[in-house]
Amino acid sequence: MIIGTAGHIDHGKTALVKALTGVDADRLREEKERGITIDLGFAYLPVGDGCILGFVDVPGHDRFVRNMLAGATGIDFVLLVVAADDGVMPQTREHLDIVTLLGLTRGAVALTKADLVPPARLAEVAGEVETLCHGTPFAGTRMFPVSPVTGEGVEALRDALAAAARSFSPRGEEGLFRLAVDRCFSIRGAGTVVTGAVLSGSVSVGDGVTVSPSGLRARVRGIHAQNRAVARGQVGERCALNLVGDGVGVQAIGRGDVVLDAAAHAPASRIDAELRLLAGEPRALAHWTPVRLHHAAAEVGARAALLQEGPIVPGATGRVQLVLERPVAAAVGDRFVIRDTSGARTMGGGRFLDLRGPDRRRRSTARLAQLDALSRESLADVLAGLLDLPPFAVDVAAFARDRALGLELRDLLARVPHVRASSDGHDLAFSPATWKTLSESARALLEDHHRTHPHLLGPGIAWLAARLEPRVGIGPASVAIRTLVVDGMLATEGGVVRLPGHRLALDGRDYALWQRILPLFSGEARFRPPLGRECAGLLGEREPEVRRVLKAMARQQRVVELAPDRFFLDEAVREMAGIAAEVAAARPDGLFSAADFRDRLRNGRKVAIEILEYFDRSGLTTRRGDLRGVVPQRIADHARRTNGIMEENRPRWGVRTSNPGGAVSQSRVGSTPTLFRHPTTGPARGRDGR
Repeated sequence: MIIGTAGHIDHGKTALVKALTGVDADRLREEKERGITIDLGFAYLPVGDGCILGFVDVPGHDRFVRNMLAGATGIDFVLLVVAADDGVMPQTREHLDIVTLLGLTRGAVALTKADLVPPARLAEVAGEVETLCHGTPFAGTRMFPVSPVTGEGVEALRDALAAAARSFSPRGEEGLFRLAVDRCFSIRGAGTVVTGAVLSGSVSVGDGVTVSPSGLRARVRGIHAQNRAVARGQVGERCALNLVGDGVGVQAIGRGDVVLDAAAHAPASRIDAELRLLAGEPRALAHWTPVRLHHAAAEVGARAALLQEGPIVPGATGRVQLVLERPVAAAVGDRFVIRDTSGARTMGGGRFLDLRGPDRRRRSTARLAQLDALSRESLADVLAGLLDLPPFAVDVAAFARDRALGLELRDLLARVPHVRASSDGHDLAFSPATWKTLSESARALLEDHHRTHPHLLGPGIAWLAARLEPRVGIGPASVAIRTLVVDGMLATEGGVVRLPGHRLALDGRDYALWQRILPLFSGEARFRPPLGRECAGLLGEREPEVRRVLKAMARQQRVVELAPDRFFLDEAVREMAGIAAEVAAARPDGLFSAADFRDRLRNGRKVAIEILEYFDRSGLTTRRGDLRGVVPQRIADHARRTNGIMEENRPRWGVRTSNPGGAVSQSRVGSTPTLFRHPTTGPARGRDGR
């Protein structure tokens, strides 16, 4: 358990810590010369059963409150020190406000210098403290009259602290490791050492860590926890880490940095937060008020942008977006304090709700609803609430990272009904209701597209993602679509998405034009077909119409566009690949020239080179200078993919032809076809469903 002192200057905090532990926490020469604590001091007290109490002694002077705040983060127990001769003083009140804003609830009060005052005065000061603590989590806190000089009450206070430590329930160790750096120094023979309170998780010797917000990588060479060498440090302890690595040094790490698990490294500079303004503030908090933000051991300038109508009045709680001058390493749920820009007074504090606050529409109805969900106490309630609100998707990795969640993420997800969708490194969660709506929307949109455009294999993923309901955004919708593909509910091919049962079809006019084009690409002309524009001239058709039909047939995999405007029938491409293999086999070294290939096909050199360059791109051939060799396995796979095992997976279209028996026959080419559409998916189908 970590105990932090609090109280006014010269009320005997350091002397009390020395009486309890035997350690003088004032380590600076200036502190000893002036007799006041300027920076943080540390001491440790073994209390049996392997338990060690860690003390953080903080300065009480109003000029050093920033140092007090650096030490207050990470403590578990507050030791409020009030001198019996002075009573409650300004920094007594401010320190109590600070530890309350930081969410601390456990503590004790030490009434020091008890040997200097009569019992009546002691009772009077106790009454002042009781009044001060009224309405705070420390109301009713036990008080101990003590005197470090005479030893009065010291043993009783020590026993009470030991008992509190034994009954203390340490925070869970499952989270990602984070240590708030309050000191960085170098030790001869060891190197760079950082000290601070472990805010979450644990770390072991040999672990890799990141210094945030700089992103500096380091390795833990040694650990001291609660002032003793250990192999592992954990939440609830003060630790000293000996760090090594490129760039690691006292100039690269300082107070306010956080040493953490690399998975938790994501500095934040625009943070939405819940803020309570202290009742003693002289005025309300207005929009865009400049403040000094204190989080963990960091201090940074910020602006407070209101997320509500009207200012936050003294004593009230509201929501703000803290726009920082520079990023800090934080986690959702962390506590913070704000002070005025001069450092003269503490204004308020609260907890972080979202580390990725938007820079636009931060007070929109949708965003305020998200903040309502983010304000819930239970993480399960937060996640469930976000899943039911726009954009209806939660990035699981980002959710865990921003909350420093480790192993507990699995248990959290088990408590919240959801559907996971993963693709391209993105891992999203949707509510079951949202997923059902997305799935139904995708199917309905594709059915309509297939009916409207039977000659197209399907739309692009981006087209479909932009139209899915509910509107979850292009990125999440694309992840959902790819997950539906993996689940078999949708299919992709050639960069487009379709329903698994969809087959391509041409409308009547395009089909008739294709029938006129087909002879120009088959038979003797199959190895030297005309260009698209040449087809238009031969047929007396408009060039865009001919090219559009050829492109449609390429999408149907009936033709292949080997080069711009150069189309071949798919079966001709397969035949030419076989000829290339034959030409190579006829050469002792398996290499052939473009001229050799041209002579076999009896077409021009330019066309032969275009074909071979397509084979190169497809991996069917390999080029060695002006010669080429074939890749037999790729040639065999190409033939099997288009003419063997997978032939039945190729797109087909149905045509209706009349015959004496009145049956419906299936053919790729018919003399006088009449296309018909499936009532659901739209593409023309034969009776066999193809």
